Amino acid sequence: LLTVPPSPALSGKAYVREKVCQEYRMLGKENFRTLTIITNSQKYSNGTFEEIGHLVREIVSLAETCCADGADPSCYDAGSTALSVKSCRADSPFPAHPGTAECCVHEGLERKLCLAALRHPPQPQPRYLQPSDKELCQAFRQDPREFADRFLYEYASSYSQAPLPVLLGSTRTFLSMVSTCCISPAPTACFLKEKLERKTLSLLTLTSNRICSRFSAYGKDKVSFSYLVLLAQKAPTASFEDLLPLAEDAAEVSSQCCDSVAEDCMQKKLLEHTARVCSMLSARDGRFADCCKGKNPMENHFCILALPPAPAPKLPEVSEPTNKELCGKEGALHTTRSLFELARRHPSLPDAILAKLYDSSGKLRGECCSTKDPSACLDSKRKRMEAELRPFLEKASQLCEQYNKLPFLEFKKRLRAILMQAEPEAGPAQLEQLLEQRVSFASTCCLPDAPPLLCASKV
Repeated sequence: LLTVPPSPALSGKAYVREKVCQEYRMLGKENFRTLTIITNSQKYSNGTFEEIGHLVREIVSLAETCCADGADPSCYDAGSTALSVKSCRADSPFPAHPGTAECCVHEGLERKLCLAALRHPPQPQPRYLQPSDKELCQAFRQDPREFADRFLYEYASSYSQAPLPVLLGSTRTFLSMVSTCCISPAPTACFLKEKLERKTLSLLTLTSNRICSRFSAYGKDKVSFSYLVLLAQKAPTASFEDLLPLAEDAAEVSSQCCDSVAEDCMQKKLLEHTARVCSMLSARDGRFADCCKGKNPMENHFCILALPPAPAPKLPEVSEPTNKELCGKEGALHTTRSLFELARRHPSLPDAILAKLYDSSGKLRGECCSTKDPSACLDSKRKRMEAELRPFLEKASQLCEQYNKLPFLEFKKRLRAILMQAEPEAGPAQLEQLLEQRVSFASTCCLPDAPPLLCASKV
């Protein structure tokens, strides 16, 4: 849909106009409008429906006027300049963004490019809740266009990291289901049939949003590490050599498909990846074998992601990498292997803490390996890290293990007892504050789909 190639003869302003107009003519006004609602709801996922509506009306009107046959070539540039001026006004009707003021210092094309690059950080969790079939039909009959616009806004801002082709497919089939079933003589049966048909696409939207949120927060290397940890904790008897290629493959899926406009990139690559995971781990682990039995690979992938951590196996003592290994050209790999060994011995340790350790280890190598005496530098820093980390890791591991094992109220009751013992000096208010802090961390960050940015701040 959005693969209009830039012409070498066009530069800057002309290319932008040419790209927009080619898209507008190719899609037609209504499809262009739908696409504009989706892309801007994704981009400004904290914006209100009204703010997105203002922006969409301006963009569609600009394209309609300036892409018409015989329109003045300078029409688009003048219109988009007026739009950027409006964005910089104190009473701007468009979505608020903290970076707008920095962009508005610039003029002309520089300002426009700066504003175009702004986007809100992803929602920690998708917040779209599908209404009942009856409520859907009620809203649809009242005003079909308003219903469609509001749904596109809510769904796209909720799944703001899902690849555009996945979102387009998902929203198109949803709106088609509503318009078909709400006029059907048997709406209940119709919805049931259509929802079953949409199941794979719904799972793909949910899963790809999760995958791409992690990719946008972590980048390719850290995503590979994060996925390695996820597999190590679900299948702790598998070796580093078995799991690393699967983790690198998962990172490759993210880097190829999260920003791709190829229609089936995410689905195709994810299914290939799931087949690799299943062929590697099914024979080794009964839980993976159960997940991989299904006929629908998308459901199999979702089942693997949802597996709770395995119990910690009895593993031999592991030797830490030497200073020479850490500062050698395979230093990063030695660090990753060391953290992999930690993760499989502590299957309940949350991703956010291991990701923090991954960052700290990289920083440690960066600070020490270029000094005159790398060994002395590493020894002193590692000693301090060891002393501070061990009790912290034990606490975090225990917290998540209990959260994953116990019913919520039982977990809270036991945690209160542990805190009262550990902090006998704390008054009731301070104790409640500590309790709420731990509960908030556990309920957000001990889950397999924990939001990476939010949990990094909670660590």
